[in-house]
Amino acid sequence: MGFDTKIVIGVREDLAAWQKLNVTAFLASGVAASAPEAIGKPYEDGDGNAYLALLGQPVVVYAATGEQLSAVHGKLLGRDMPMAVYTEEMFSTGNDDDNRAVVRESPAASLNLAGLAVRGPKNPVGKIFKGLSLHP
Repeated sequence: MGFDTKIVIGVREDLAAWQKLNVTAFLASGVAASAPEAIGKPYEDGDGNAYLALLGQPVVVYAATGEQLSAVHGKLLGRDMPMAVYTEEMFSTGNDDDNRAVVRESPAASLNLAGLAVRGPKNPVGKIFKGLSLHP
């Protein structure tokens, strides 16, 4: 099945493993919240147990340096593409209100990105992330 859109998450490669997983989970939730049409149908096992619906299309996760994430961020802003961001400062907060506050404290060009995610038209998104390596 082909998709007109692409979901991509870029995660800074120098983070601890738990941080990479945390960032990826939060960013995927941002994509899901912004695009309810991207959610598939609920699951059910052979015994009739119900499970939550997941994103209905593949998610590509790339490893990137901080500089590469900043470059991708600038390109996405330049194309006015909605994205989710996770900054390094968010690791030291304990709630959503404080997360938003630490992001608000930095101008866009100075965000200390730990990761970002986007769901957008397949070709433009692919071009923006071109050159990054798939996360191992």
